[in-house]
Amino acid sequence: MNLVLLAFRLMCLAWLWPVTLLNGSHQPNKRRHKDVYLGENSKNQHGGRIDFKMKKSDSTKSLLIKSEQLLRIEDHDFAMRPGFGGAAIPVGIDVQVESIDSISEVNMDFTMTLYLRHYWQDDRLAFPSSSKKSRTFDARLVKKIWVPDVFFVHSKRSFIHDTTMENIMLRVYPDGNILYSVRITVTALCAMDFSSFPLDTQKCSLELESYAYNENDLMLYWKNGNDSLRTDEIVLSQFFIEEFHPSYGLAFYSSTGWYNRLYINFILRRHIFFFMLQTYFPTMLMVMLSWVSFWIDRRAVPARVSLGITTVLTMSTIITGVSASMPQVSYVKAVDIYLWASFLFVFLSVIEYAAVNYFTTVEEMKKLKGGKIPADFNATQTMAFDGCYHDNDIDLTPFPELLSTPNTERSQTATSRNSAAEPPPTEGTRLRRKKSIKHNLSFIMSNSYMIDSYSRVVFPMTYLMFNIIYWSLYS
Repeated sequence: MNLVLLAFRLMCLAWLWPVTLLNGSHQPNKRRHKDVYLGENSKNQHGGRIDFKMKKSDSTKSLLIKSEQLLRIEDHDFAMRPGFGGAAIPVGIDVQVESIDSISEVNMDFTMTLYLRHYWQDDRLAFPSSSKKSRTFDARLVKKIWVPDVFFVHSKRSFIHDTTMENIMLRVYPDGNILYSVRITVTALCAMDFSSFPLDTQKCSLELESYAYNENDLMLYWKNGNDSLRTDEIVLSQFFIEEFHPSYGLAFYSSTGWYNRLYINFILRRHIFFFMLQTYFPTMLMVMLSWVSFWIDRRAVPARVSLGITTVLTMSTIITGVSASMPQVSYVKAVDIYLWASFLFVFLSVIEYAAVNYFTTVEEMKKLKGGKIPADFNATQTMAFDGCYHDNDIDLTPFPELLSTPNTERSQTATSRNSAAEPPPTEGTRLRRKKSIKHNLSFIMSNSYMIDSYSRVVFPMTYLMFNIIYWSLYS
């Protein structure tokens, strides 16, 4: 029975062998025909060049896979820092400031664009290389490894530039040294002091610190010392950059401990010429314009009042405009001192004319009451123009001389006796009579035109002294 089954199997194999050979001989023909067909299509697409080679696999995809395998990313837990549990990992910082975009006095902040570079060593990313060349990657690989969590202290807004791709660069060296660079724009707080505004100098700083790792886990330091901070040519509209320098320190938080902190310090000095044109020169002109009223006749009431009110309103407008563009601080600024002092000079010029007009009116009223008034005098017509009496409109007769009477003769006799009894003054002595305040006031009231004469000298000299003291203190 076994022999019969064996014979039957041999017969089946003998019958199937030719069919297998026939199928094997037809398969290469099919492949060859397929290659020729593809070559004909490439001939039509590429202008007659026939390529009979097989298409190679995607080199970019294979290179990415090889890089991840070379760096052994899947073999380590990059949620933990390098050397976890050991000494603090040193992270060097290098900054290049590209521009200072804006400085706002109202918001007390500044906006800066910079290149922030980190340097550290991670042995987990070391790879063998015969050429000792580094490998450079973009943001897609950064998300898979550990990078320092540096943030900006006192920042209001910040973002990483992402046009056309995220501006992030990662460079890995064979020995595990890493360079991580990112382009950032940050808006940070700057505590400004406006006591000397606009003749002020502001000191601002951008502070860098690790958010999660204190000094026991991560140590931030400037990689190249003072040369770690570099700047391009920066031109600002209102400020001149006097100095850029780095510094470092420690920051303490009661709940988490001490942290390393790096500072980017810069000093800004304000350009004064803009404010000279917009504030100081117009203010000086308004004050000098108010002095013109001292040379106008004191009886020209409409002219002098109009000039005084105009200068006062203009000064109020200048003060309001400057205050609107400044933060509402609780202390006095240098520009406020100058503006309000100038406003005081303008206001006093108006008060000066009010005093001159009042004393002139009182003087003329006394003359009208004590002197003889002509019969054809009309007081209404005299005051219709400017509201006060005019000397040239009134023909005042001189006071009559006193007639000699017995009483007057006695007084003259007594006076002559007293003068004879007193010894004559010796040579070198001078007789003086103390004048009371009432007498001085009556003298000024009777000579009101002298107020304008003194004001023409006192006001300019006082304002000049004020300017000398002001600019010597703040400039």
